[in-house]
Amino acid sequence: MRDMAQSVFMAGVLIGAVVFGRLADRFGRRALLIWSYLQMGIAGTCVAFLPTFSCYCVFRFLTGMAFSGVQLNTISLILEWMPPQWRTLAAILPGQSYSLAQVILAGFAYGIREWRWLQFTMSAPFFLFFVYSWFLPESARWLILNNRSSEAVAILRKAAFINGKQEEGEQLTVEIVESQIKGESTLRPSTSILDLVRTPGMRRISCRLMFIWFSTSLGFFIIATELQGFGISIFLVQVAFGVIDIIGKQASFTALDCLGRRPTVAFNLIFAGLLIITNIFVPPEIPTLRTLLATIAKGSLAGAFTCLFMFSGELYPTVLRQTGLGFHSMNARIGAIVAPVVRMTSNYVSFLPAVIIGTAAIVAGAVVCTLTETHKRPLLDTVEELEHRSRRKPQPG
Repeated sequence: MRDMAQSVFMAGVLIGAVVFGRLADRFGRRALLIWSYLQMGIAGTCVAFLPTFSCYCVFRFLTGMAFSGVQLNTISLILEWMPPQWRTLAAILPGQSYSLAQVILAGFAYGIREWRWLQFTMSAPFFLFFVYSWFLPESARWLILNNRSSEAVAILRKAAFINGKQEEGEQLTVEIVESQIKGESTLRPSTSILDLVRTPGMRRISCRLMFIWFSTSLGFFIIATELQGFGISIFLVQVAFGVIDIIGKQASFTALDCLGRRPTVAFNLIFAGLLIITNIFVPPEIPTLRTLLATIAKGSLAGAFTCLFMFSGELYPTVLRQTGLGFHSMNARIGAIVAPVVRMTSNYVSFLPAVIIGTAAIVAGAVVCTLTETHKRPLLDTVEELEHRSRRKPQPG
C-alpha cells in the first residue's frame, strides 16, 4: 500500500507538470504559484486525517500536482526577474533549499513517529506560504507579452524603488518596456503542447531535452533506490541524500558561473555515467568502494538535475517557458516510473541496469553539447526570437 501511494503521488507530479505548466503560460506564474501553495496546504493537511486508503491516495495525487506547480513556477519567476549575472545564484538557492529540507524532514520524522502528526506538521506551513505568495510580483515579461504592459510598468517601478533606482523607474513607460520585447505583433498564445515541436528551432531543443531529462531521472532514481538497500537506517539514508545533493549542487553552481551551463550539465552526466559503469567492475567484496562510487554518481546526477531546470528555462522563450519546463518535468517522472522496470533486468543479467543507466547518462551528456550556451545571455521572449537565433547561428551537431 505504501508503494502504491508513492506511485500515485508520482503520477500527480507528472500530471501537475503538464497541467500547471500549460496554465502558467496562459494565466501567469504568480496566479498558479498561489493556487499551488493553497492546494498543497489543503491536500497535505487532509491526508493526515482521512479515514480510508482510497481517499488518502486521491489527496496524495493532488499534493503531487501542487508540488509540480510550486517547483515550476518558482524557477520561472526567478529566471524572468533576475538579470543574467545573478540568475545562476538565484536559481541554485531553491535547489539547495530542497536538499536541506530533506535533512530537516529526516529530523522531524525521527522526532515525530506518528505519521499523521508528521504529515500535518509538514503541511500546515504551506498556508503561510500561500499568504506570503500574494505579495510576490508577477513576471513583468509575461505581463508585457500578454498585453498588460501598464501592470508591468507599475511592478517594474516598484522594483526600481526597492532597489534605490527611483529616478530610473519613473522614466519607464509602456512604450519603453514594449520596445524590449521583439516580435510582439506576431505573438500568439500557446494553444497546445505541440507548440514545443511546431517550428524547427523549438523542435531541436525539445527533442534533445526530452532524452536528457529522461536519462538523468532514470539514473537518479535507480541509484537512490539501490543506496537504500545497503542496510543503513532510513534516517541516515535521508540525511546522507540531503548532504550529498547539497555538495553536488554547490559544485555545480560554481561550475555554472565559471564554465557555463552546457559544459557543467554535460560533465555531470558523463562523469556520473562513467562512475556507474566503473562500479560494475568493483568486486562485491569491496562494498565501501561500491557505495562511495554510487553516492558520488548520485550527487553528480542531482547537480545535473538542478542545472537542467535553469538551462531548460533559459533555452525556451517566455511564451512557452512553463509549458516546456512542465513537459520535461513530465519526462523526468516517466524516467522515475521506468526505473523499477530497468532494475528488474538484474534478474537476468546482474550488471545490466548499470550498463543501461550509465550509457544513457553518457549519451545524454553528449547530447547536451549540441545545445546552445545561455550563460549570461538575455532570455528570449518569443518563438520568433528563438527561430531567428537558430537561423543566425545554427546549433552545433
